[in-house]
Amino acid sequence: MINADVVIVGTGHGGAQAAISLRQLGFEGSIVMIGRDKALPYERPPLSKDYLSGEKTLERILIRPEKFWQEKQVELLLGCNVSKIDPVSKELTVSGSERVSYGTLIWAAGGDPRRLSCPGAHLDGVHAVRDLYDTQKLKAELESGARRVVVIGGGYIGLEAAAVLTKLGCTVTLVEQQDRVLSRVAGEDLSRFYEKEHRAHGVDIRLGDGVERLESDAAKEKVAGVTLTGGETIPCDMVVVGIGIVPAVGPLIAAGAAGANGVDVDEYCRTSLSDIYAIGDCAAHANPYADGAVIRLESVQNAHDMAATAAKAICGQAEPYDALPWFWSNQFDLKLQTVGLSMGHDTTVLRGDPETRSFSVIYLREGHVIALDCVNSVKDYVQGRKLVEARAVISPELLLDTDTPLKAML
Repeated sequence: MINADVVIVGTGHGGAQAAISLRQLGFEGSIVMIGRDKALPYERPPLSKDYLSGEKTLERILIRPEKFWQEKQVELLLGCNVSKIDPVSKELTVSGSERVSYGTLIWAAGGDPRRLSCPGAHLDGVHAVRDLYDTQKLKAELESGARRVVVIGGGYIGLEAAAVLTKLGCTVTLVEQQDRVLSRVAGEDLSRFYEKEHRAHGVDIRLGDGVERLESDAAKEKVAGVTLTGGETIPCDMVVVGIGIVPAVGPLIAAGAAGANGVDVDEYCRTSLSDIYAIGDCAAHANPYADGAVIRLESVQNAHDMAATAAKAICGQAEPYDALPWFWSNQFDLKLQTVGLSMGHDTTVLRGDPETRSFSVIYLREGHVIALDCVNSVKDYVQGRKLVEARAVISPELLLDTDTPLKAML
């Protein structure tokens, strides 16, 4: 049996930052990180961007080099899966039979790609973009000559993949069941802007249509087409599915942890089980920037800041989680930076002209600024953070005035 003072399950941003924060805070106990990936801890966002395009190698997206983990005395158990948690004996069952005991457990396992449930979803050539292995398989097909691609899902992952694949010379069709892209995360102004940009770059966007089934080739092994609910079949060489994630919390819930959408945590990232914390994509928490609603946030920022919160609590320096949410997305030559949470907004202000490809969408609820989406507008993003933090009350007419800097409106 392996014994450790702190065991971290998950080697993404959250897990890696938890280990880093513990050492930065002076924690001298033993740390073991367990990850399903066989690679050293690496950044996930570049998988659908720079890594997929070939602009960055694996070495360039590593969170830290191997030597770092050795020097910090963090033991890595890679290519391993946790199948069971015994919260009484404080033991994990890893990869079938091996056991790992913990003093404190940090669950940072993230989530698994949501899969299609239609006929043909099992075929070769159907890809997710969630981990290194997913992206390597996708890249291998591109190198083998795949050029006709159907992307299913018009969220950030789908749009980012469509942008990169188009840049690589593929013919891309994007299918989104809703009537606009980014419908779950952004207002209509931003949705229509990105729809127009993708169409201008050659992406064939199909809105308001779902997937009926995936068609196979003559050998019935590989995907050869996507049949939509409207009846049309789109021929393709491969399919990329980006329709969200399912929180990877099965062992936690089976062990008795509270949670419905993910696993519930308090303001210190503690689950309902003794000495077990959860952070990142899988952790459902009451967020002050969502009016206290219990939500999950799928972002590097959230994983990073929750990791620091858990580490401080473990080290006896507890501080409640109160981090301002922020996100980003790179598509073509467009840099989108988002701050705050736009859910529940009742007013939007379009600041600037989308035709210039530099503008911001500002979201208000009951007169308060709650979020901004800034496209190629770093100044608005930086200054807008202060407005969101202050929940500033500013008239839409003033926010429209691009001659007045946002910082002057506080």
